[in-house]
Amino acid sequence: MPMTADQSQAPTATLVDLGAIFISLELSKSTWLVTALSPCREKMSRHTVAGGDLIGLFECFTALRQKAKRRKDRLYPLVVIQEAGLDGFWLGRVLDKETWIESHIVEAGSIAMPRRHRRAKTDRIDGETLIRALIAWKRGEPRACSMVKLLSPEEEDNRRIGRERKTLIAERVFHVNRIKGLLFTQGIREYEPVNRDRRQRLDELRTGDGRPLSKHLKAEVCRELDRLELILTQIKAVEAERDALIAQETPETPKEAAALLGIRGIGPEFATILYTEGLFRHFDNRRQIASYAGLAPSPWQSGNVNREQGVSKAGNPRLRATMVELAWLWLRHQPTSTLSCWFKKRIAQNGGRLKKPMIVALARKLLVALWKYVSSGVVIEGAIMKTP
Repeated sequence: MPMTADQSQAPTATLVDLGAIFISLELSKSTWLVTALSPCREKMSRHTVAGGDLIGLFECFTALRQKAKRRKDRLYPLVVIQEAGLDGFWLGRVLDKETWIESHIVEAGSIAMPRRHRRAKTDRIDGETLIRALIAWKRGEPRACSMVKLLSPEEEDNRRIGRERKTLIAERVFHVNRIKGLLFTQGIREYEPVNRDRRQRLDELRTGDGRPLSKHLKAEVCRELDRLELILTQIKAVEAERDALIAQETPETPKEAAALLGIRGIGPEFATILYTEGLFRHFDNRRQIASYAGLAPSPWQSGNVNREQGVSKAGNPRLRATMVELAWLWLRHQPTSTLSCWFKKRIAQNGGRLKKPMIVALARKLLVALWKYVSSGVVIEGAIMKTP
């Protein structure tokens, strides 16, 4: 009788001494699910710990080690994996302090998933998937998943300045548009809420049919102005912290970040984001820095098909967006640099077309050049430096 598909693909369990206890953590607000694969065990065990209970988590780890010791008469180390998520890096730092624990944080989107049917998702399945990805990665398969570098508290805290400012700018835009929208319904078009005379101008406004602002509408606009002024004050405070972080005369300022300010066209905001979001890390080559920013190319090659899909967009989105914006400004402030001349030449060859794809290519080249500048002191060819 022919073998059925289920029988031919049935997995067989193999007892393997992995030399360590592999553990995955599925973290949520209420519970932590601990999935463990011990040496010479064919099944994974699961344990539940209350969310945030570090003592209970370490008690679970100790119990797993003692069980493995009773079976094999050896105290095994632990290899722990968790997804990068809302819990941040604090738990990874706690585990990393223990000499008997090897802690890893994985980017969840880098783990391969089945595509032939609708995927089932539970904490139980995710825990098993994390362990399989961890074992493959430890076995030397780099494409099994992508691990996230554990940031120090100082590195993580420095990133907060640029990210908070971006959030505040978005809130400022929301309130400005809200105020303009309210006044536009009354025929008022020329009013700028961010100007310093916003309160005085509000009293002088007249609707399209010649009336002063109604009582409730004016009260609503005033409350919106109160929120807008609070946001403007917070933006100034954040920018003051940013300038203090990147100022050249501050002893705590990293010399790499301060060096970026010496290039014309790069101010405190660009220098802060470039350094805190990417250039503070160590990269072995130009491919790694481009891949981290999501500016690496994505080829599509199969048989006779060979084309490019554009950049991968798999890296840091803040760094990528900043580099594309900086590439446009680079053409304005550094028109005689080698990179700007390369861009103009390629655009001329294409008859003035394909500016957007080429600006992304310029952003990738510029990021590599800035990385070489801050890490090795290699000056960008043809770049104009600021006069002291």
